[in-house]
Amino acid sequence: MDSITVKDFRCFHDEQTARLAPLTLLVGENSTGKTSFMAMTRALRDFAFPQLTPFDFTEDPYDLGSFDEIAHFRGGRGGRATSFSAGFFVAPRREEGDAYWFDIEFQKRGTIPFPIRRCLSSEEKKIWIEHRVMNGSGQLYLGTNNGEWLLEEDFPIFFGDEDQIVPFSIILDNVIGIRFHSREGKTNPTVRKKMRGSARPSNDEWKLVNKMYHSYRTSRFTRDYMYASAPVRSKPERTYNPSRPTRSPEGDYIPMYLASLYFQKESEWLKLKDALEDFGRESGLFTEITVKPLGKTMSEPFQLQVGKFGKTPKGPLHNLIDVGYGVNQALPIITELFRSDSPPMFLLQQPEVHLHPSAQAALGGLFCRVASVKKKLVIETHSDHLIDRIRMEVRDETTDLTHEDVSILYFERKGLDVTIHSLRLDEAGNVRAEDGISPPPVSYGEFFMETTRRLFGLEY
Repeated sequence: MDSITVKDFRCFHDEQTARLAPLTLLVGENSTGKTSFMAMTRALRDFAFPQLTPFDFTEDPYDLGSFDEIAHFRGGRGGRATSFSAGFFVAPRREEGDAYWFDIEFQKRGTIPFPIRRCLSSEEKKIWIEHRVMNGSGQLYLGTNNGEWLLEEDFPIFFGDEDQIVPFSIILDNVIGIRFHSREGKTNPTVRKKMRGSARPSNDEWKLVNKMYHSYRTSRFTRDYMYASAPVRSKPERTYNPSRPTRSPEGDYIPMYLASLYFQKESEWLKLKDALEDFGRESGLFTEITVKPLGKTMSEPFQLQVGKFGKTPKGPLHNLIDVGYGVNQALPIITELFRSDSPPMFLLQQPEVHLHPSAQAALGGLFCRVASVKKKLVIETHSDHLIDRIRMEVRDETTDLTHEDVSILYFERKGLDVTIHSLRLDEAGNVRAEDGISPPPVSYGEFFMETTRRLFGLEY
């Protein structure tokens, strides 16, 4: 995903597009839609790629509520929007094919948002294929500059008892993929009805449809999930009982995951342990981390211990619960970033919670290193220490992350609406407007200067 577009979604009324980079920072006052933006980012992935998709917006760590709580409220006679829409753009990549757009529109069904339109289109939107829900049935349309055609009638909308929507990818696989890649040879999908233009698409247009479909189906987001963290992680415990380490936004599974590596995958454990300890020393959070078994087998209780003794490599070990809340809050995030099976995209809410300024800055440096190796990080933050470290890392070229690889999305409230400003960094690490030259909005500087002014007793 290289950009996200929203319209009439929560506090976003007018259609606007925000640039996503390998490292994207969401900044702005509270209640300006940053968490909603992250929720839509994950929802777009869920609705675009192959899985049985629940059609609500209440999955942890994002609970946006019912349709009436999600569709934009314009106030007064404007009332509430009857639909809302969103989409994303994927830029061309050598290993994944050409660029494409995915768009989706929701209307109210009972109390929930229901997708009435899902569309895949080429970069210039000269060719598109769209699934529409009309009168309780799904229909698939193909459109080009030369016309529009109905490909399928009454395509199923649900699996089973209407609790799971048929994924868009499965619809395209059945209508486009199977025909283009069948053992009997390539056959074009059947045109059921001409809506406008020429009698049917040309062979060249079908080739472009297949090329667009191939780019969409080979995207890395079809194979991996997004890791989304909650703003406050789970509390540490003095003793843990072994259980299956299943991922969760709060990170309560991390001790079990570390213990499973400790007992079962020694080489992987040592590699992860080294990475965690390197960051622990850099941030001043800890110098050592280990698992302490309380029995002779991996089925018995264990403790998680860390060393805190200045910046020396070794020192006394302490139970995780005894070394302050910051270590436990950071551990789920840094563990996920260092895991050998980490996903391609992370959505992180306030990762700096309970960390002192130098640890917040170290986290910014870590994000630069991770984003420079083909990972995508979307981070909601209120930490100028974290942002300043990222700016310095870009300026000093300490990683392969360039100034073009950082996007700062500034959320500015204007009445009932919020505007997203897509800001950039220049080569010196300075924050610039979207054109890369002009200064950012005046309110962006005011947002970060307010606390400083109050601290030094300066007048406004």
